[in-house]
Amino acid sequence: MNVNNKLIGHNDLFINLVDLYKKSILPNKILLSGKMGIGKFIFVTHFVNFIFSQNEEFKYNLKNFEINDKNSSFQFFKKNIHPNIFLIKKKNDKKFIEISQIREMINFQNKSSLNDQYKFIIIDNVSDLNLNSSNSLLKSIEEPNNNVFYILTHNSGSFISETIKSRCIEFKMFLSVSNQKIILKNYFNEDLNELISDDLISYYGNPSFTISLINYLNDNSLSYTTTTIENLISFIIKNKDYTKNDFINENIKFFIELFFYKNIGLTNNITYKLKNYFYNKLNQTKKYNLDMESFFIEFQETLLSE
Repeated sequence: MNVNNKLIGHNDLFINLVDLYKKSILPNKILLSGKMGIGKFIFVTHFVNFIFSQNEEFKYNLKNFEINDKNSSFQFFKKNIHPNIFLIKKKNDKKFIEISQIREMINFQNKSSLNDQYKFIIIDNVSDLNLNSSNSLLKSIEEPNNNVFYILTHNSGSFISETIKSRCIEFKMFLSVSNQKIILKNYFNEDLNELISDDLISYYGNPSFTISLINYLNDNSLSYTTTTIENLISFIIKNKDYTKNDFINENIKFFIELFFYKNIGLTNNITYKLKNYFYNKLNQTKKYNLDMESFFIEFQETLLSE
């Protein structure tokens, strides 16, 4: 069974929403907020499967918080062809969720549902909405049609329109350290928690990040037990993976933070002033889409050269 078929760490909230659904008082506009990578979208996948699988074969196992891979609704959802679910997320080649996607959603909302079932509109990461798509969404979300439910996910610390937020009932999501370890162990089929290099553990509150990082290291024949943050950044710079690899590009600021977290104060050369200088330069580089290579050349010459 796929590891995402098992819900880990959010069981209390899941039972809470299931209870609201069974009592017919489930809010029709739900905002799930929490740290990036803790499984908000997986949670949504489980919840809609619980609802749609009730009258189908291989229905959701509420006792074990588990999706049956043979369930037809789950298969339709994975292929994004479920007739009563509309999923919106930023396309890989776009910077934002586009207004055309919201217009498609409006058409979906206005059509009759299959078998008079509930319809769910899922927006994965509302921070990816731009001004136009946000305004268009607001017009629909204020008064959704009967039997239409919105579930929105939001990464804590990222931007969200206060107007959209005020229209939703917010549920905050957390993931304990013990559950993070269980997720990693289930994913890799072995306990890596005591083996990961100390340099790479600081982001441990995000199992999705750790999984992606270990996969990146394995793909590039780098050891997750001995690789230092200096080795990792040097490898990224050498291969220019900050431009070629989406995971690295999205998290490059964090790798810089790990470097300073480890090294600041250890020598006279690495100071808070230098840290602030490179933080500000990286922010400006990303904000104005400037040349990343020049940033990393300076970073390497100043901080990584022997």
